[in-house]
Amino acid sequence: MDHVDALLIGGRAGVGKSTIGWEVSAQLCAAEVAHAIVEGDFMGQVHPAPEGDPDRMAITERNLAAVWANYARLGHRRLIYTRTVCVLPEHAGMFERVLGADARIIRVLLTASDETVVERLKGRELGSRLERELETSAVKGPMLEERVPPGTIRVATDGRSVVDIAAEVAAASGWLGRR
Repeated sequence: MDHVDALLIGGRAGVGKSTIGWEVSAQLCAAEVAHAIVEGDFMGQVHPAPEGDPDRMAITERNLAAVWANYARLGHRRLIYTRTVCVLPEHAGMFERVLGADARIIRVLLTASDETVVERLKGRELGSRLERELETSAVKGPMLEERVPPGTIRVATDGRSVVDIAAEVAAASGWLGRR
């Protein structure tokens, strides 16, 4: 396998991106499918924002490039990447620059109802960020639905088990059965 595949898992806060990403990884591990996983949110976690990079996208790209270079040196050609907005068209350039222009991008948008998201965020956000997460999730949910490019695979997470959702996402990658 020469080319690179990237499975981008996006969605509003509370839909289960990280949980599903890690379960997809577990299922791929069980099937002996080589891959790497990166939590995109961690790639830009710096305060204050770098000068000239208020959205932290430049530092995110530099960090992803460094991490991916290490994985690629080990021979990896499949990346699972989770981040709220990674599935949007304006982020395609980052993946093209980091992974190569011929990388195959598989976009998955996880969705959930407002009620499900609120319940999940209340269980997860035990500190001072709950209100902010609820507000941004309410805005980003509809924005993502409107702006994801054609071909994005939408996967509903309401009332489903993590294992079942991840199996659907893993199947969308086309990686199962290919080492």
